[in-house]
Amino acid sequence: MGSNLLTNTPIIAFTILLTVIFTVPPIFERLKLPGLVGLLLAGVILGQNGLKLLDPDSDTIKLLSDIGKVYLMFVAGLEVDIEQFRKTKNRSIGFGILTFLVPMIAGILVGRMFNFSWNASVLIGSLLASHTLLAYPIVSRLGVVMNEAVTVTIGATIFTDTGALLVLAICVGIHSGEFTTLSLLTLLGGLAIYSITVLFGFDWLGKEFFRRSGDEQSNQFLFILLALFLASVGAQIIGVEKIVGAFLAGLAVNDVLGRSPVKEKIEFIGSVLFIPCFFVDMGLLINIPAFIKTLSSFWLTLFIVLALIGSKFLAALFAKLIYRYNNAELMTMWSLSLPQVAATLAATLVAYQTINSAGERLINEGVLNSVIVLMLVTAIMGPIITARSATSLQLPQTELDTDSLAIWWGNSEEQLVEENHYPFTVLVPIYNPQTQRYLIEMAGILAHYESGRIVPLAIAKSHVHMDDPQLGIALEQSQQRLRLAKDISQEFDFEVEVQPAIRIDDDVALGISRASREQNASLVVMGWSRNTGLRARLFGNVIDSVFWSSHCPVAVARLLNSPGNIRRILVPVGDLMPQTIGALRFAQILADSNQGEIMLLHVCGPNTPPLLLEQFASQLSDIVNNSQIKVRTEIKTVRDDGVARVIIQEAAAFDLAILRAVRYRTTGGFAVSEVTTQVINELNCSIVLLGAPHS
Repeated sequence: MGSNLLTNTPIIAFTILLTVIFTVPPIFERLKLPGLVGLLLAGVILGQNGLKLLDPDSDTIKLLSDIGKVYLMFVAGLEVDIEQFRKTKNRSIGFGILTFLVPMIAGILVGRMFNFSWNASVLIGSLLASHTLLAYPIVSRLGVVMNEAVTVTIGATIFTDTGALLVLAICVGIHSGEFTTLSLLTLLGGLAIYSITVLFGFDWLGKEFFRRSGDEQSNQFLFILLALFLASVGAQIIGVEKIVGAFLAGLAVNDVLGRSPVKEKIEFIGSVLFIPCFFVDMGLLINIPAFIKTLSSFWLTLFIVLALIGSKFLAALFAKLIYRYNNAELMTMWSLSLPQVAATLAATLVAYQTINSAGERLINEGVLNSVIVLMLVTAIMGPIITARSATSLQLPQTELDTDSLAIWWGNSEEQLVEENHYPFTVLVPIYNPQTQRYLIEMAGILAHYESGRIVPLAIAKSHVHMDDPQLGIALEQSQQRLRLAKDISQEFDFEVEVQPAIRIDDDVALGISRASREQNASLVVMGWSRNTGLRARLFGNVIDSVFWSSHCPVAVARLLNSPGNIRRILVPVGDLMPQTIGALRFAQILADSNQGEIMLLHVCGPNTPPLLLEQFASQLSDIVNNSQIKVRTEIKTVRDDGVARVIIQEAAAFDLAILRAVRYRTTGGFAVSEVTTQVINELNCSIVLLGAPHS
């Protein structure tokens, strides 16, 4: 009776799911195992082969699992980097075809070897053809995303996932009804029209809605959710599985969302609630006796796993030979395309649940269980190989050219053109009198060096009525702060143009970003107090929102002394991305104005190959030597796993540390990297945290 109550009461089932999602993944991650494995195992334990607390056939589980399934594919579509795909479009398509067709053929051969029908065999092939970029955070952390082999592999995802889902749609259509050539052509024609409608129609609608809705994030969030479910329902109407529509919807609104806060919220709600529900449901479907039986006669599982690993390697090898990549690039392409998680699991569940009029499933439990084993093997194997091979990748020399020092402030050709008409402009939002003087002084040094100007900005909170006395008081206070800023600028030993500005705005952060765009600012310099808590410093509404919305680089400074007294500057260098070179230029300008010196600190793992260290140091030295700004610069390399600890120890002898605000994706959205967080928390010197637009 108690068990029936639990399985038949939606609120109790939902409470159990929330408890599992909240407690299980952290436990497995502490054991160095993927949290998804814990969710699968929890599903097994709570399902019909375990405690029987959750029923996979209940309406609650079905609904949450279906939402999780379409959400998973929607996020997969969002994660496809369209810009990266455009940069290496031809080679991405080439590798996409290879890493799609070779595993597809291997899967078909395995299916036929084990006496599956042609339709089921093609479906098995399509399951192996896609891939999930599980190891992307690793290449991002290593700073090698701009390497062509990485860019090509990322771009290929759009081809493999789309192709695999289209094959799934056809196989499900054939299995569900009577197959004729006419029905196949009708399905393909409807799919083509539907795909074009979603990809172009939703893209246009989204851009129009976002343009008209301004900053109403709640409405934008609802619009994106509506687009997701409309696309999923539309797919079912034309006889195609709903995850195809969800993936296409993700691709369609990809450009619309960019890297906005709305995208963060969309991914957040999926990653913490709906997608975990899908993985728990996958665990509920695992039949333990059948799973053990599958593994006891493990040939199907073994052949599927080997076919995937071998065929993905073969595809990467062909790409290496055709595009003349080196061995490190070969191994990185292989390992990045190896993990089978999102599209594979979603498509497998769809195929398993597809039953024709004769009561036959498209794939049996053996294939379902084999794919789960495949997911576990590749989800562990792929990132491990990536972590080892990607350390040997090099960025193309064009990315490291000294021109990057000049264009970092602009970040685009459009802004470079604008610089011909507008001076280099440093926008300085002022509010706190304790930090105002040093910020104005730093901005003055930068603007003077670039023959530009500074714009002290005061934001007055708007009111419904412009004659409101409170607004008048706020404007008078803003005027006082701007007069003080003007007085400070007149104390400089050099001349620099100062143009104070006041803005009335509902939102302080957006007011700063809008004013910086209106003034065509090249850089925004903001301050924070040492007494402010770490969370407020890094994730406070104003600073975080300006990082998100600004069109130009943002420098957040905690200055303990006058910038004119800064003599020794530490710049930790983890990679040679343009943003890192921008941090070097920032340091060079400050050091040159004070006859100071710079140390470039590169902390690497103890097992980093000596040749790679020499190449990195050589490239860094070339950048320093070719720079127009000549200051005394030392390059120091330290082999140590404790990156933060080394930076903190070295910084003890310096006046200023310049750090990059690199943000990494987490299960809860985004966070500043742990190294940066620890360093900022423990440094006793002045700090400048530099962030490029949408960093």
